Amino acid sequence: MIWSKEETLPREELEAIQLERLKETVNRVYEKVAPYRKKMDDAGVKPSDIRSLSDLSKLPFVTKQDMRDNYPFGLFAVDRDDVVRIHASSGTTGKPTVVGYTQGDMDTWTECVSRIACMGGASSHDIAQICFGYGMFTGALGLHYGLEKIGAAIVPSSTGNSEKQIMYMQDFETSLLVATPSYALRLAEVANGMGIDPAKDLKVKIALVGSELLTDAMREEMHKVWGNDILITSNYGMSELMGPGVSGECLEHCGMHINEDYFIPEIIDPVTEEVLPAGEQGELVITCIKKEALPLIRYRTKDITRLFYEKCKCGRTLCRMENLSGRSDDMMKIRGVNVFPSQIEEVILSFDELGPHYEIILEREGYLDKMTIKVELAKSTDSFSELERITKAVKAKLKTILGLDAKVTLESPNTLQRFEGKAKRVKDLRSK
Repeated sequence: MIWSKEETLPREELEAIQLERLKETVNRVYEKVAPYRKKMDDAGVKPSDIRSLSDLSKLPFVTKQDMRDNYPFGLFAVDRDDVVRIHASSGTTGKPTVVGYTQGDMDTWTECVSRIACMGGASSHDIAQICFGYGMFTGALGLHYGLEKIGAAIVPSSTGNSEKQIMYMQDFETSLLVATPSYALRLAEVANGMGIDPAKDLKVKIALVGSELLTDAMREEMHKVWGNDILITSNYGMSELMGPGVSGECLEHCGMHINEDYFIPEIIDPVTEEVLPAGEQGELVITCIKKEALPLIRYRTKDITRLFYEKCKCGRTLCRMENLSGRSDDMMKIRGVNVFPSQIEEVILSFDELGPHYEIILEREGYLDKMTIKVELAKSTDSFSELERITKAVKAKLKTILGLDAKVTLESPNTLQRFEGKAKRVKDLRSK
């Protein structure tokens, strides 16, 4: 189902909307946000210089550090009395990034999430169990309002107490699950431990997953435990931009449609900052063109992807971003080799003998980096020869994919840490 007509506009009409909203946003930000006005002045650009969408590249970038430097409200473009909601990141690596919403922003947020929910197969007939953490994190409340808008019944179960989550799924006949991919796998694991087959004994037919990278291997792993009939679609957003609702996968599974009448995407080379042509891989940069409280311009997301502008088979004309390859700040440099956790995950999930739970430990011995990958076995075995065979096979495939050696340790099932929110797979001890 297509939620709104803007999803199918001809590109000329869509770009006309984008240009009008971009000009208005740049003028308003220049007038009302002193730190951004200084960035524009330092770059030698005025609002009057923005005459076409190509002029967007003249504007300076905004980063997470800008938000921290102006914590908490220094980048807001409205008076405090106009703000009706405040969210913030966890701030685990410094000051949290704070975002605010006017009532108009809340309406925009709901509209965007309603679109991506419909893209992902949701309807008014669904009972949607939201297993994101409610609170300062934007994910739960964002999906809550969007799904509620399309008429779905909401089960705001949040995270934790996984056995009770399964009980709710049984008793309420939950048909739609909102969770991270890793927590969706954890719920299936708990259900199996309760003697419940998620594919046969539960009614979940749709999973709207987000907040983590969904690789093809992880999607296949979810199908193994939830059944081949479950529809799994990924959606994308971040609190700095709005929360969930920036883009979402349709039923064609050919990338995530960006709500382009609200966000203008660019792809840049993360090193040179040069804007790259459509189809080339690089860092995603997003400009918010309808936000009132916090209209970020050219925000560097650090996410690595590509953009495609051909009309989709689903009928939408909104451009599509490829499912993320990773984050530029998640990239690990090990003995001169660039490694993404997603590459390691793809290798692990290609082995039936291994489960989906793993941990990457980075250490330094002398002047050399050392990588250890702990991964759980799918089933316990006391056969030393079998353990040795699996270990050698995994190490060999990692060497082929990554171009470097890694130590692989096989752990017993159910021994590695489980995550209810975003999974933390990498432990970098090199600085210690």
